[in-house]
Amino acid sequence: MAISRKQAERLLTADEWQLVQKTHHPAMQGLPDADLSDLAKRIRERRDRAQSEANRQRREMRGKAQPKGAAPARKDTGTRAKLEVLAMGVRSVNAEQARRRRMLAKVQMVENMRAVLARKKEAKSEKDESFNARQAHAGMHSIESSKRKNLIRPMERGRLRKAGAVSQAKRDARGV
Repeated sequence: MAISRKQAERLLTADEWQLVQKTHHPAMQGLPDADLSDLAKRIRERRDRAQSEANRQRREMRGKAQPKGAAPARKDTGTRAKLEVLAMGVRSVNAEQARRRRMLAKVQMVENMRAVLARKKEAKSEKDESFNARQAHAGMHSIESSKRKNLIRPMERGRLRKAGAVSQAKRDARGV
């Protein structure tokens, strides 16, 4: 279930809310890579802390752990919702980092391809053009094949081979 910004603000502390606001669309794209990785680290720490708190409360409710306060926790819905908001922030930061990595990889690939093309053109211009006189731009001359043409169709050749094999089999069968 989606959580609105108003609900998220109510669930989180002030500094957590500031972190989560930075994970939303326009604010996150303006962050440099170093700040984005720092934001990811800080919001992961908050998420892990909320997760351990929710697990502790759930264990208290089941009676598996000693209560942290005077009485055991009765429900953990608020902590679970807080965990969900922080997890959504972590997912959006991870998605932005992956998007930036893909974009950087594409840019680097284009730069590498341009460098390869430039090296190829440079190597081609250094080649001696008089080495091979037969070039397409001068007009290619067709050279007649030295192999003689086979006038028998392949189907006919196969039919004759099979007919010979069948007649040989008949002769061999009669001689037994």
